Amino acid sequence: MARRRQLYEGKAKILFEGPEPGTLVQYFKDDATAFNAKKKGTITGKGVLNNRISEYLMMRLTEIGIPTHFIRRLNMREQLIREVEIIPLEVVVRNVAAGSLAQRLGIPEGQRLPRSIIEYYFKNDELNDPMVAEEHITCFGWASTHDLDDMIALTLRINDFLTGLLLGVGITLVDFKLEFGRLWENEEMRIVLADEISPDNCRLWDAKTGEKMDKDRFRRDLGKVEEGYQEVARRLGILPEAGVRDMKGPEAIQ
Repeated sequence: MARRRQLYEGKAKILFEGPEPGTLVQYFKDDATAFNAKKKGTITGKGVLNNRISEYLMMRLTEIGIPTHFIRRLNMREQLIREVEIIPLEVVVRNVAAGSLAQRLGIPEGQRLPRSIIEYYFKNDELNDPMVAEEHITCFGWASTHDLDDMIALTLRINDFLTGLLLGVGITLVDFKLEFGRLWENEEMRIVLADEISPDNCRLWDAKTGEKMDKDRFRRDLGKVEEGYQEVARRLGILPEAGVRDMKGPEAIQ
């Protein structure tokens, strides 16, 4: 088992020092949280599935020219990524009313929006990731107007592509969360897609029945959480050949 220095542990992933300068190893856990970690649990095999789903979607986005931090998948639970300076924002795209949007504005869940909406949330668990406006972002220096222009342009392209890709396999992309980072190369900076794209940070509904196939099954105690994630992977044609099985993470050096 590889011994690597652990750099960070979040709610769903662990980051380890990578094999080369400027790289990290991203390990996907089975831990599940909701409502800013007020609800906790385990979704068996989630890390394996999210690793594969995120790999597939990141690679497809790379094919259309979206810059990402993804390099390659290492094994069932790990992928090699570029080290980036994470911008402390969650960029949320909403295509259909659901979740907090439906609650805040009293819109019936499932109602398709006249156009896609982009929202920003400040990444801070202690403050419950509050919604912020562009004025807050630029005022407090979290991102420049140029950074925001790049992030919005990438977000719209990602939404268009993923909406079509998923609809082709019978899945409605209701809403999803993106994170971006600054990648420095030869003293030049560019904005790249970071984190992951998976049922953990996307609302994915069956296009015909509206059945949920994402973390809302865990949030709302709907049951068959693992089956929802597996169905997304199955439709994308990437369910691990040997099925989902347990795999221990790398041994961290304290």
